[in-house]
Amino acid sequence: MARIFIGLELPGIVRDHLSLLCGGVPGARWEAHDKLHMTLRFVGDIEGESLRRLGDALDRVHAPALRLELAGVGFFPPRGQPKSLWAGVADARALVELNRRIARALASTDVPPDPRKFAPHVTLARLRDAPDDRVAGFLAQHALFRTAPFELGAFAMFSSVLGPTGSKYRLERRYPLEDDEPDSSC
Repeated sequence: MARIFIGLELPGIVRDHLSLLCGGVPGARWEAHDKLHMTLRFVGDIEGESLRRLGDALDRVHAPALRLELAGVGFFPPRGQPKSLWAGVADARALVELNRRIARALASTDVPPDPRKFAPHVTLARLRDAPDDRVAGFLAQHALFRTAPFELGAFAMFSSVLGPTGSKYRLERRYPLEDDEPDSSC
């Protein structure tokens, strides 16, 4: 059985830029450089025929290539004790639309709808007992964080494999995004 998510691979230079943010907060478990990505949809544990149907549904997603900029930092949950630190997206409209198209395609599978509102971000760290003043300092220090614009020509299906040193992400398949958007139902 595979633990699956749909996401965006970030260019190496963007991951390099994000890695420069990673530090300075005790109690933070920072994401490894090679694991920095943007999740479009967590699917969960699936296998066999369900996995094949998921792949077929994703084949039917048509959307234009993306031009993105990461900007700002924040934390989840928005109220209460922070559990994770993230980098945000300057203009998320194209990502919200891609997420909507993916959700529409997945409606034809046995993957249940995602009950959470889509919030485009790149997780930088998971927090455990991080001092509030250090989290506040991180947020203030990196409030003006911004990457140069970058383009993405595909989204991807990943599996998360748990090993002795934590999880590793494996690219299962890429799904191209078009230069020009065709007429399509998804």
